[in-house]
Amino acid sequence: MTPTRAIRGAAEPGGILYLVATPIGNLEDITLRAIRILREADVVACEDTRRTRGLLSHLDVHTPTISLHEHNEQARIPQILALLREGKRVALVSDAGTPAIADPGAALVAAAAREGLRIVPVPGASAVTAAVSLADFPAERFAFVGFLPRRGAERRRMLEAVAGMPLALVMFEAPHRVREALDDLARVFGERRLVLVRELTKVHEQVLRGTASEVRAALGEAARGEVTLVIEGAPPARAAARQSPEQFLRDLLARGLSRRDAARALEVAYGLPSREAYRMATGEG
Repeated sequence: MTPTRAIRGAAEPGGILYLVATPIGNLEDITLRAIRILREADVVACEDTRRTRGLLSHLDVHTPTISLHEHNEQARIPQILALLREGKRVALVSDAGTPAIADPGAALVAAAAREGLRIVPVPGASAVTAAVSLADFPAERFAFVGFLPRRGAERRRMLEAVAGMPLALVMFEAPHRVREALDDLARVFGERRLVLVRELTKVHEQVLRGTASEVRAALGEAARGEVTLVIEGAPPARAAARQSPEQFLRDLLARGLSRRDAARALEVAYGLPSREAYRMATGEG
């Protein structure tokens, strides 16, 4: 392929599942390639059809949409796989950022991969890497925790499970839970530094730095927009005192962490593949 064709992007053969990153806030943060793929696709599978149609309208893209979200993903997968087998091009998007990462789509990607269907990533804006780039402490190596558990006790157990990692930790939190999450971070992580980014890439973007207690005080009571947190990794002495994955898992379950959250903590803490961590936590396979 010549450089000119790579830029213009002549239509590729059908039967492709495209994983298309969309803006996380500012609508200008979308690539020319993503626009082309959305326009050339036979259908766009999206988390919220109303939200995605708004984006497509802004881009002057008129591709049909179908919903694929956490409540219908399992039922929708056979339909999308059938389209791919027929040679159709399906563009998968989430409400913001890259699909299948802390968003619906992972089960579809796994199902398509099992069938040997072609899957093509179309990278773009990322709240994770944008937030990590703002860290004023070592964050070249980091682990993505995703959304913290909603319930306080489970959230604290999750934080305790990953607190000993020598890597920076990246977490998402909803605005109505961020103050409680910062209180828990203060209890578990103490004086470790963190960066809180709110309304990333939007007009009211806010970046707060300090310990969890300092950031909690600076945030005040009015927090809107989803929050991304980057937390400094554990000191080497604490990180060295680690259990075996099996003992780590037993301790998590004994403390009442759900098997799903235990699998996620195991994956983050030991760098295990998600399927292996899930298998260990559930005893399946």
